[in-house]
Amino acid sequence: MSSSGRPIAPHRVVVLLLEPLVGYDATIPSAVLGAAKDADGRPLYDVLMASLDGGPVTTTTGYAVLPHSDASLLASADTVIVPGTRVPGPRLEGTLTDELASALGTLRAGTRVVSICTGAYVLAAAGLLDGRRATTHWQHTEKFRELFPEVDLDEDVLFTDDGDVLTSAGLSAGVDLCLHLVRRDHGSAVANEVARYCVVPPWRDGGQAQYIDRPVPVVDDASTSASRAWALGHLDRDLSVPALAARARMSERTFARRFREETGLTPAAWVTQQRVRHAQHLLETTDLTVDVIATRAGFGTGASLRKHCAATLGVSPQAYRRTFRGATESRSA
Repeated sequence: MSSSGRPIAPHRVVVLLLEPLVGYDATIPSAVLGAAKDADGRPLYDVLMASLDGGPVTTTTGYAVLPHSDASLLASADTVIVPGTRVPGPRLEGTLTDELASALGTLRAGTRVVSICTGAYVLAAAGLLDGRRATTHWQHTEKFRELFPEVDLDEDVLFTDDGDVLTSAGLSAGVDLCLHLVRRDHGSAVANEVARYCVVPPWRDGGQAQYIDRPVPVVDDASTSASRAWALGHLDRDLSVPALAARARMSERTFARRFREETGLTPAAWVTQQRVRHAQHLLETTDLTVDVIATRAGFGTGASLRKHCAATLGVSPQAYRRTFRGATESRSA
């Protein structure tokens, strides 16, 4: 609510559709952001689709998407999202057509700009990624680097967040990025509700590798899943490989090998990831001190938690709490 007691207008998101459009990417913002509600059930985002001329946009798989309006919507956007596209100028030459450049030129100062998958080519062609860290689909990084050498491209992450400019890797990584936007704007409780509605994991760290070339493991009684489930409920316990392997009734070597086959991570990396996530939850939802949170999350000391937060999140626990508690409190004010 505003200070006057009136409901705050939903954050306007305009999804710019450029053909040939990756249809899957285009549906992500509506599905994820459109599911975010406040405590009274009011939508937190107004998600609209726009094409340059307002007409249908053909996708790479043969069907067309009919947008709400034309590119004039961009001038009213709080956030603009460019989904994956094979639009020739940005994708082949690293340039914008006059029409596309004119449309992007209508963005208001301070508008947040987001890309999903190869939509990053459009942002890069507009100069919005120069000197910034960004990502795109792993299959297209070589061409991207050739066209846009000024961009700090990282193909090993699911998404990047540089404040007012965010980018994601391909396809389902767009879901991770949109959930991150909800989490950043409105806190973890709202983001978790959206993830539950969409039946997706509430949080895959943006630093997780976007592509891991490994076989799908055979699920049998020798899985490490039971040990992982136990560990999630006991993050303050000894979760070393010897301890977890003993619980799984496996040798340490077999346990470590199967664990990596099933998760793509070493046991130590996975445990650290889960502990950081639990610490994030406690920082967002409680007033516990950093030292207490460190103990409950299994880090032992506040110094250890600070080190892992800096390495994983890029900020201190206190800074993280200010950011996400601030989002939650402003939403409920």
